[in-house]
Amino acid sequence: MRALRIALWCAVALALFVLGALTVGGFPLSDSSSTLAGSDLQPGAPLGGAFALVDHRGEPVDEAIFRGKPSVTLFGFTHCPDVCPTGLMQMARWAEQLGADAEKLRFVFVTVDPERDTLRVMSDYVAAFSDRIVGVTGEPEAVHEMVKDYKIYSAKVPLEGGGYTMDHTASMILQDSEGNFVGTIAREEASDVALAKLKRLVAG
Repeated sequence: MRALRIALWCAVALALFVLGALTVGGFPLSDSSSTLAGSDLQPGAPLGGAFALVDHRGEPVDEAIFRGKPSVTLFGFTHCPDVCPTGLMQMARWAEQLGADAEKLRFVFVTVDPERDTLRVMSDYVAAFSDRIVGVTGEPEAVHEMVKDYKIYSAKVPLEGGGYTMDHTASMILQDSEGNFVGTIAREEASDVALAKLKRLVAG
């Protein structure tokens, strides 16, 4: 587990270096997958639908995970080279910065690659970041349907020499305690701005 955590930290450091290089170098950061598939979704609108999956501990999880507390959710995959490990590291850091208020939020990571992100893979991966984050996976068909219902873009992209990666919505999704859409945290958003959004989300 310690080796996995070190490897993930290294991946995040490399991703941040590349991100900085792209910004300084004047190359535009792709935003084709940074927003919800339903970009016309307004704050306060219902989001998602019913689903039956499992969390990274093997416990049943359904749409109730987005009820009772506000939530911040990242849809991604464990083979993700940059966006996902960076996002989960941010979640872990925000939880520490929020202190006791972190208990008033749910931090959720939903796979868009359930064929590879089995229960065991998700368990090891999520545990390397924070025990406050809930990983969600399940039967591929059910996961893909849930991802679609939550207006998340995802697509399998073949790699040279075989294998594939996943293109997916990079923004984190914010929902209120009733599961309604509140807004997003973009991948390139400043950490202090994102933290302020979470504080407002907690405050209601």
